[in-house]
Amino acid sequence: MTAAVETDGEAGEEARPGYGEGRGALLAAAVRVVARGGLRKLTYRAVAAEAGVTHGLVAHHFGSRDALLEEALRWCVTRSIETSSLVPASGRLEDFAATLADVIEADPDLQAFQYELKLEASRRPELGHHVDLLYEAYRAAVREALACFGVSPDLTEIVFAALEGLVFHQVTSGAPERTEKGVDALRRLLAAHRAQASPTTAGVALNEPKDSCTNPGSADDEPARRA
Repeated sequence: MTAAVETDGEAGEEARPGYGEGRGALLAAAVRVVARGGLRKLTYRAVAAEAGVTHGLVAHHFGSRDALLEEALRWCVTRSIETSSLVPASGRLEDFAATLADVIEADPDLQAFQYELKLEASRRPELGHHVDLLYEAYRAAVREALACFGVSPDLTEIVFAALEGLVFHQVTSGAPERTEKGVDALRRLLAAHRAQASPTTAGVALNEPKDSCTNPGSADDEPARRA
Protein backbone atom coordinates (compact mmCIF):
# COMPACT_ATOMS: atom_id res chain seq x y z
CA MET A 1 0.00 0.00 0.00
CA THR A 2 2.98 2.27 0.36
CA ALA A 3 2.91 4.96 -2.27
CA ALA A 4 5.95 6.47 -3.89
CA VAL A 5 6.67 10.03 -2.87
CA GLU A 6 5.15 12.35 -5.44
CA THR A 7 7.51 14.92 -6.88
CA ASP A 8 7.05 17.48 -9.59
CA GLY A 9 9.60 20.06 -8.62
CA GLU A 10 7.55 21.42 -5.70
CA ALA A 11 9.07 19.32 -2.94
CA GLY A 12 11.71 21.93 -2.17
CA GLU A 13 9.30 24.83 -2.19
CA GLU A 14 7.95 26.41 0.95
CA ALA A 15 4.25 25.98 1.62
CA ARG A 16 1.99 28.91 1.07
CA PRO A 17 1.13 30.60 4.36
CA GLY A 18 -2.30 29.89 5.74
CA TYR A 19 -4.35 27.64 7.99
CA GLY A 20 -2.90 24.50 6.40
CA GLU A 21 0.55 24.92 7.92
CA GLY A 22 1.60 22.45 10.59
CA ARG A 23 1.66 18.67 10.89
CA GLY A 24 -1.62 18.58 12.80
CA ALA A 25 -3.35 20.55 10.06
CA LEU A 26 -2.09 18.08 7.45
CA LEU A 27 -3.46 15.17 9.47
CA ALA A 28 -6.78 16.95 9.86
CA ALA A 29 -6.83 17.51 6.09
CA ALA A 30 -6.14 13.82 5.46
CA VAL A 31 -9.05 12.90 7.73
CA ARG A 32 -11.40 15.19 5.80
CA VAL A 33 -10.26 13.84 2.44
CA VAL A 34 -10.93 10.22 3.43
CA ALA A 35 -14.17 10.99 5.26
CA ARG A 36 -15.62 12.74 2.22
CA GLY A 37 -14.19 10.71 -0.63
CA GLY A 38 -13.09 7.35 0.74
CA LEU A 39 -9.63 5.89 1.24
CA ARG A 40 -8.88 5.77 -2.47
CA LYS A 41 -8.99 9.56 -2.57
CA LEU A 42 -6.10 9.83 -0.13
CA THR A 43 -3.15 11.24 -2.09
CA TYR A 44 -0.51 13.81 -1.30
CA ARG A 45 -2.12 16.15 -3.81
CA ALA A 46 -5.59 15.81 -2.33
CA VAL A 47 -4.32 16.41 1.21
CA ALA A 48 -2.23 19.36 0.07
CA ALA A 49 -5.20 20.92 -1.74
CA GLU A 50 -7.39 20.48 1.33
CA ALA A 51 -4.75 21.98 3.63
CA GLY A 52 -3.76 24.77 1.26
CA VAL A 53 -0.08 23.80 0.91
CA THR A 54 2.17 22.29 -1.73
CA HIS A 55 2.00 18.52 -2.01
CA GLY A 56 5.76 18.35 -1.52
CA LEU A 57 5.26 19.48 2.06
CA VAL A 58 2.96 16.50 2.73
CA ALA A 59 5.57 14.14 1.26
CA HIS A 60 8.27 15.79 3.39
CA HIS A 61 6.32 15.28 6.62
CA PHE A 62 5.17 11.70 6.08
CA GLY A 63 7.30 10.07 3.39
CA SER A 64 4.71 7.46 2.42
CA ARG A 65 0.97 7.08 2.14
CA ASP A 66 1.06 4.35 4.78
CA ALA A 67 2.79 6.66 7.27
CA LEU A 68 0.27 9.43 6.55
CA LEU A 69 -2.62 7.03 7.04
CA GLU A 70 -1.28 5.52 10.26
CA GLU A 71 -0.54 8.89 11.82
CA ALA A 72 -3.90 10.28 10.75
CA LEU A 73 -5.68 7.38 12.44
CA ARG A 74 -3.63 7.78 15.63
CA TRP A 75 -4.32 11.53 15.64
CA CYS A 76 -8.00 10.89 15.02
CA VAL A 77 -8.43 8.36 17.82
CA THR A 78 -6.50 10.47 20.32
CA ARG A 79 -8.53 13.55 19.45
CA SER A 80 -11.80 11.63 19.75
CA ILE A 81 -10.90 10.31 23.19
CA GLU A 82 -9.75 13.69 24.43
CA THR A 83 -12.93 15.43 23.35
CA SER A 84 -15.52 12.77 24.19
CA SER A 85 -15.21 13.20 27.99
CA LEU A 86 -16.00 9.62 29.00
CA VAL A 87 -14.72 10.56 32.45
CA PRO A 88 -16.14 14.06 33.06
CA ALA A 89 -14.60 16.63 35.37
CA SER A 90 -17.48 16.05 37.80
CA GLY A 91 -16.51 12.39 38.14
CA ARG A 92 -20.21 11.44 38.19
CA LEU A 93 -21.70 8.50 36.33
CA GLU A 94 -24.68 10.66 35.40
CA ASP A 95 -22.29 12.77 33.30
CA PHE A 96 -20.69 9.79 31.54
CA ALA A 97 -20.21 10.60 27.81
CA ALA A 98 -22.40 13.68 28.28
CA THR A 99 -20.81 15.53 25.35
CA LEU A 100 -20.71 12.61 22.92
CA ALA A 101 -23.54 13.77 20.64
CA ASP A 102 -22.17 17.32 20.51
CA VAL A 103 -18.66 16.11 19.71
CA ILE A 104 -19.92 14.00 16.81
CA GLU A 105 -22.08 16.81 15.46
CA ALA A 106 -19.20 19.28 15.66
CA ASP A 107 -16.84 17.12 13.58
CA PRO A 108 -18.48 14.09 11.93
CA ASP A 109 -15.51 13.70 9.57
CA LEU A 110 -13.41 12.63 12.55
CA GLN A 111 -15.58 9.56 13.02
CA ALA A 112 -16.35 8.91 9.35
CA PHE A 113 -12.61 8.63 8.63
CA GLN A 114 -12.30 5.81 11.14
CA TYR A 115 -15.26 3.91 9.71
CA GLU A 116 -13.88 4.27 6.20
CA LEU A 117 -10.56 2.82 7.33
CA LYS A 118 -12.14 0.06 9.38
CA LEU A 119 -14.25 -1.02 6.40
CA GLU A 120 -11.24 -0.93 4.09
CA ALA A 121 -9.26 -3.02 6.59
CA SER A 122 -11.83 -5.79 6.20
CA ARG A 123 -10.79 -5.99 2.54
CA ARG A 124 -7.08 -5.31 3.00
CA PRO A 125 -5.55 -7.25 5.90
CA GLU A 126 -2.40 -5.13 5.87
CA LEU A 127 -4.43 -2.28 7.36
CA GLY A 128 -5.86 -4.42 10.14
CA HIS A 129 -3.08 -3.99 12.66
CA HIS A 130 -3.37 -0.19 12.51
CA VAL A 131 -7.08 -0.33 13.23
CA ASP A 132 -6.83 -3.03 15.91
CA LEU A 133 -4.05 -1.35 17.86
CA LEU A 134 -5.58 2.09 17.77
CA TYR A 135 -9.14 1.00 18.49
CA GLU A 136 -7.77 -0.58 21.64
CA ALA A 137 -7.26 3.00 22.79
CA TYR A 138 -11.03 3.39 22.81
CA ARG A 139 -11.46 0.22 24.82
CA ALA A 140 -8.82 1.43 27.27
CA ALA A 141 -10.71 4.71 27.69
CA VAL A 142 -13.95 2.84 28.37
CA ARG A 143 -12.18 0.51 30.80
CA GLU A 144 -10.73 3.53 32.62
CA ALA A 145 -14.14 5.16 32.86
CA LEU A 146 -15.81 2.03 34.22
CA ALA A 147 -13.11 1.65 36.87
CA CYS A 148 -13.59 5.28 37.82
CA PHE A 149 -17.33 4.77 38.30
CA GLY A 150 -16.91 1.52 40.21
CA VAL A 151 -18.38 -0.61 37.41
CA SER A 152 -16.92 -4.00 36.56
CA PRO A 153 -14.38 -3.93 33.70
CA ASP A 154 -16.10 -7.07 32.41
CA LEU A 155 -18.57 -4.70 30.78
CA THR A 156 -15.89 -2.92 28.75
CA GLU A 157 -16.62 -4.66 25.46
CA ILE A 158 -20.39 -4.26 25.60
CA VAL A 159 -20.16 -0.58 26.64
CA PHE A 160 -17.65 0.07 23.87
CA ALA A 161 -19.94 -1.64 21.36
CA ALA A 162 -22.92 0.41 22.54
CA LEU A 163 -21.03 3.69 22.22
CA GLU A 164 -19.61 2.67 18.85
CA GLY A 165 -23.09 1.88 17.58
CA LEU A 166 -24.46 5.22 18.75
CA VAL A 167 -21.60 7.08 17.09
CA PHE A 168 -22.03 5.16 13.82
CA HIS A 169 -25.76 5.83 13.73
CA GLN A 170 -25.33 9.56 14.28
CA VAL A 171 -22.54 9.83 11.70
CA THR A 172 -24.53 8.01 9.03
CA SER A 173 -28.02 9.35 9.72
CA GLY A 174 -27.80 12.33 12.02
CA ALA A 175 -30.26 12.54 14.92
CA PRO A 176 -28.02 13.56 17.85
CA GLU A 177 -31.06 13.33 20.13
CA ARG A 178 -31.03 9.56 19.62
CA THR A 179 -27.42 9.48 20.73
CA GLU A 180 -28.30 11.44 23.87
CA LYS A 181 -31.19 9.10 24.67
CA GLY A 182 -28.99 6.07 24.06
CA VAL A 183 -26.22 7.37 26.33
CA ASP A 184 -28.78 8.18 29.02
CA ALA A 185 -30.15 4.64 28.84
CA LEU A 186 -26.61 3.26 29.02
CA ARG A 187 -25.91 5.28 32.17
CA ARG A 188 -29.01 3.86 33.84
CA LEU A 189 -28.01 0.32 32.92
CA LEU A 190 -24.51 0.87 34.32
CA ALA A 191 -25.92 2.33 37.54
CA ALA A 192 -28.28 -0.63 37.93
CA HIS A 193 -25.48 -3.09 37.29
CA ARG A 194 -23.25 -1.36 39.83
CA ALA A 195 -25.98 -1.42 42.45
CA GLN A 196 -26.73 -5.10 41.82
CA ALA A 197 -23.07 -6.07 41.89
CA SER A 198 -22.43 -4.14 45.11
CA PRO A 199 -25.58 -4.25 47.27
CA THR A 200 -23.84 -2.22 49.98
CA THR A 201 -23.67 0.74 47.59
CA ALA A 202 -27.23 0.40 46.31
CA GLY A 203 -28.26 3.46 48.27
CA VAL A 204 -25.44 5.64 46.97
CA ALA A 205 -26.65 8.39 44.68
CA LEU A 206 -25.90 8.08 41.00
CA ASN A 207 -24.16 11.45 41.03
CA GLU A 208 -21.81 10.76 43.92
CA PRO A 209 -18.28 10.66 42.47
CA LYS A 210 -15.57 8.28 43.56
CA ASP A 211 -12.30 9.85 44.70
CA SER A 212 -10.55 8.46 41.64
CA CYS A 213 -13.00 10.28 39.37
CA THR A 214 -12.83 13.75 40.85
CA ASN A 215 -9.31 14.30 39.54
CA PRO A 216 -8.98 12.39 36.24
CA GLY A 217 -5.32 13.32 35.88
CA SER A 218 -2.93 15.94 34.60
CA ALA A 219 -2.34 16.96 31.01
CA ASP A 220 0.69 14.71 30.98
CA ASP A 221 -1.32 11.53 31.62
CA GLU A 222 -2.04 9.00 28.89
CA PRO A 223 -4.94 9.80 26.49
CA ALA A 224 -7.22 7.16 28.04
CA ARG A 225 -6.99 8.89 31.43
CA ARG A 226 -7.75 12.27 29.89
CA ALA A 227 -10.84 10.88 28.14
